Amino acid sequence: MESQVEEPMVLELKRQLDDEDLDLEQRFNLLNSGLNRVLNTAAVQTDSSVLTHVKSQLYLSGVLSHCILVLSQDPRKLRGNWSGAATLAQLTSSCCVGVEPDRRSEAFHRLFLPSVMDALLSLASQLMKQKECVPLFRKVMDSVGWLLRSHTWLTAQVLSSAHYERIQMCDDVAVSLLCVQLWIQICSASRDFLPGLSDNSVMLLLNEAVGQLAVCPDASVGGASIRLILLLANQQEQRVQPLLLGFKGLDSLLDKDWRGRGFDKDVNQLIALIQSDGGRRSQSQVDTERVRAACVIQAAWRSYQTRRRVKSLHRVMSTLQKRYRALKRHQQQQREAQQWEEELKYQVCLRRQQARRRFHQKQRELLQLLPAEQVQPYLQECERRAAIVIQSFWRGFRERRSYNDTHRHTLKLMQTRTQAAKTLQRAVRQFLQKRRAAKAPPIPPFWIGQKGLTDSRRVELRRQVEEYTSLHPSSRVSSQECERLHEEVQLLIRSELQRGEQQRREEERMEALLAHTHTQLELLRDAPPLSVITATAAESFLSPSGPIATRARDAHNAILQASRLPWWRTLGETAGVDEINPANLQELEAELGGLFVGGSTGVAKVSEVDGRHL
Repeated sequence: MESQVEEPMVLELKRQLDDEDLDLEQRFNLLNSGLNRVLNTAAVQTDSSVLTHVKSQLYLSGVLSHCILVLSQDPRKLRGNWSGAATLAQLTSSCCVGVEPDRRSEAFHRLFLPSVMDALLSLASQLMKQKECVPLFRKVMDSVGWLLRSHTWLTAQVLSSAHYERIQMCDDVAVSLLCVQLWIQICSASRDFLPGLSDNSVMLLLNEAVGQLAVCPDASVGGASIRLILLLANQQEQRVQPLLLGFKGLDSLLDKDWRGRGFDKDVNQLIALIQSDGGRRSQSQVDTERVRAACVIQAAWRSYQTRRRVKSLHRVMSTLQKRYRALKRHQQQQREAQQWEEELKYQVCLRRQQARRRFHQKQRELLQLLPAEQVQPYLQECERRAAIVIQSFWRGFRERRSYNDTHRHTLKLMQTRTQAAKTLQRAVRQFLQKRRAAKAPPIPPFWIGQKGLTDSRRVELRRQVEEYTSLHPSSRVSSQECERLHEEVQLLIRSELQRGEQQRREEERMEALLAHTHTQLELLRDAPPLSVITATAAESFLSPSGPIATRARDAHNAILQASRLPWWRTLGETAGVDEINPANLQELEAELGGLFVGGSTGVAKVSEVDGRHL
């Protein structure tokens, strides 16, 4: 009756855990509160079978499986819930002790309990890394010890677990001391613990204790390790003492490093235990052990080499098979493509042959219908039409080839003429610019002492000034008026000087531009052909001026568009030779002495100019 009260509580807890909307923290709180309530309700009962029945119901209903899933979460998700995780680990360990799974006993012992132990050790390894979680780490390790006392066969799993190995390698003294005290408590609480262990498990326990003696210098850890070894030797002397003899130099380590630490009695007892059987072994036994150890090392090395060779052989065989299959598939595709192409050619030839055969058969049938005197004229007419078709094809091909050659030659000739006209016009414009510059009068500088003012001229000017001042005395003019006039004259002279300086700068700038233009022309004239030009040489012709670069790009695009036009669009069009305004024609004639420049006429008349003028 009382167990029937707890079953609805277990089922209600299972129903709440099946809700998928619960987050991790809510699941921790639900499991901790639910398990505490169920276990406390069952613990207050006088009948101990009620608690066993409740634990069995928790396992059979899957509540404990939910506990394992929650404890096995990613450590990053457990941050902030370490306390709840440690409490849940303690409750789960308590629920796994005293369970009677009945028909599912094999699954409980072979699958469920190892998963519980792995989850507890994983949680302990995570808590070990948190320095502020040492009490929680102690609670989880107590849960592991509580589970090991009831299920001794899990000791081998604990000692060989990767999580427990990480705990053993921790440098924290508190963690190392807790691990050693765990085994001391388990061995002290149950004298049936060691007899149930295998020799490998006992050897692993001894390895842990001896390792702590060799690595950790703390006195508390060393004393606990020595007490653990003595406890193992007292309970299983026949099994432990031969295993201790395998640790070479343990007695000297104890004598040198662990005397005078407050537990010399335990140290002397352990040294005496080790040395009591030291002289009993004969030389033959030592040699046998060495041979067996060498065999074990060689076997491990050979097995490692074999595994590595087999693993690499599998990878090499996979690669070889993949390449071989790809090659065979490629060859098969080539054969299929070749067969399909040959079949297509055969079908085309066959259909052509069949068509010709049908045509000739039909032609013979038609010839049979004609009178005898009309057969020969009909055949001659067919031959004449066939000859006309062949001749028309040949003449069309010949005319197209001739037209293409003529058009190509004409286009090349037009380009040559256009380039020649541009070169002549450039030279003529340079000649005209030089003549205009030579005819223009020089601009005299506006400062005193300019060219042409000699000493005699200066004396004459001074005499004229004195005569003017004698005829026009300055008694009527005040000194302020003279100063004002003097300032106005100075301003006028300064403005004239500035204007002359500005004009001189413009002339220097014009000369620099002309020199730069001549340099660019010489570079263009000496430039290599486009077939052999390099990228560096091509960049030297780029203009730094934005308007010039834009104009050059537009002209280049216009030439490209003109080259893509059909041939009939270019008939009768010139290549863009600059035309001169007819209004300036007479002025150019007067300057050049009869030279006419512009269009096709300019190209024709340029030859009349004397070479000396150019």
